[in-house]
Amino acid sequence: MRGLKLDQLRTFSEVIARGSFSAAADRLQLSQPAVSLQVRELEKRIGVRLIERVGKRATPTAAGIELLDHARKIEEAVSATLDGMAAHASGALGRVRIGTGATACIYLLPPILRDLRQRFPTLEITVRTGNTADMLKALEENRLDLGLVTLPAPGRMFAVTPLLEDAFVAVAAVDGEPLPRTVTPAVLAKRPLVLYEAGGNTRRVVDEWLARAGIALNPVMDLGNVEAIKELVGAGLGCAVLPEIAVRDAGRSSVRNDGQASPLVSRPLSPKLNRTLALVMRRDKILAKGLRETVKALRQIA
Repeated sequence: MRGLKLDQLRTFSEVIARGSFSAAADRLQLSQPAVSLQVRELEKRIGVRLIERVGKRATPTAAGIELLDHARKIEEAVSATLDGMAAHASGALGRVRIGTGATACIYLLPPILRDLRQRFPTLEITVRTGNTADMLKALEENRLDLGLVTLPAPGRMFAVTPLLEDAFVAVAAVDGEPLPRTVTPAVLAKRPLVLYEAGGNTRRVVDEWLARAGIALNPVMDLGNVEAIKELVGAGLGCAVLPEIAVRDAGRSSVRNDGQASPLVSRPLSPKLNRTLALVMRRDKILAKGLRETVKALRQIA
C-alpha cells in the first residue's frame, strides 16, 4: 500500500464527518470534483469501497469505518510529529548528551547547566561520567553528543577544542604531617598515596609525572570518585594529587569559601603539572540549536 497520501485520508475523514462531498469541499476549500477525485484515488489505492450514499448522505462502508479509526490515529501521530519538529526547529526543545569526568561534572558543569536550564526550560540535558576512553568511544558511536574530557583525545573523526588548563596540587589532611611549600615526587614517595583509579587520563598524567622523576608508586588506595578521595585524605589516610578545581576550598589558609574550616590543605607541585580539559565532538555532528547553545556555554569555561 505504497503511496498512501495524507491529504486523501483527511479528505475522506471530512466527507464522513460532514456527511457529504459538497460540505467537505467547503470545509477544505476545494472544489467538489477535487474531493470526489481524492476519495476515488484513495479507494483505488486501497482496493475497497469506502463510502456509500444512503439517500443524500455519504456514509462509510465497513471498510470505511475501520479506515476512519486508523485515519484518526494517523492524524494524531502526524500532528504530534509536526509539533515536536517545530519545537526542535525553534530551539525550544531538544536533547543534549554530555560525557565528562566526575571532577568536571561536580566542579564545572553545575552553574553552566543551571544557566542553560533557566534559558531553555524544555532543553533535555543528560550527563554521563567516566574516563576519557569510555567517553570517546561513546562519542564515536554517537551515544553522546559532546565530551568535556582530559586530553589527549585521539581520532580523526573528532573536533577538539581545548578549554581549560587545570593545575594539579598535592593534598593532605590539615591536622596531619605538614606538607612543604612545594611538593615534589620525592616528598610523595615517602607518604601513603590515595590516587585516581588506573585507566583514565587523569591517573595517566599523574603516573607520567612521577615516572619522569624515576618514581613508581603503589597507592594505598585508588578510587574513581574525587569526593571519596578527599574524604579519605581528610581522615588522615594518605595524601593525594588532585586537580586544583577539586580543592579550591583547601588553600594555604585551610578555610573554605563558605567560611568553614577545611579538613584539607593543598600545595603546588614541583615541577608543575597540568592537564588540559577539552570539548570534543564528532566533526560530522549536526549542531541543532540546543546543542549549539550548550557548546557555546561550555566554551565560556576557557
